[in-house]
Amino acid sequence: MHNLEHRLNFALMYERKILPNLNCGLDLIGEVLYGKWKMRLLWFINEGHQRPSELQRKIPDATRRVLNIQLKELEEHELVSKVIYPVVPPKVEYSLTDFGKTLIPVISTLGNWGDKNEDRLKSVIMKKYTSESPENSEV
Repeated sequence: MHNLEHRLNFALMYERKILPNLNCGLDLIGEVLYGKWKMRLLWFINEGHQRPSELQRKIPDATRRVLNIQLKELEEHELVSKVIYPVVPPKVEYSLTDFGKTLIPVISTLGNWGDKNEDRLKSVIMKKYTSESPENSEV
């Protein structure tokens, strides 16, 4: 019984949310785009990859569960809409809302900045994996 009680308490703690800080545009955009795959999901949906299986193939490093969670959050933030077709098996498609479409130029600009600074960004990102810091050295 103790194990079940612990799991229930953990589930309740997990569900509780701290109210976000929404004082400026960066806070707001961070709140709706926070999540490793959200910008890619928006980009690929915009490019016409609308089925969950297509999105999974475009982002193979993400689990189906994580993609579903992030798609649900994008839907809650009114950036994507979801259509479930009444066929067997059910067919699901996502599309950008008009509001979601306004983010595509922003995501494009960020991607272009990343492309322009690719070498430098790779170098600084990889430093933590290749440095001889105590946590990376063998014991």
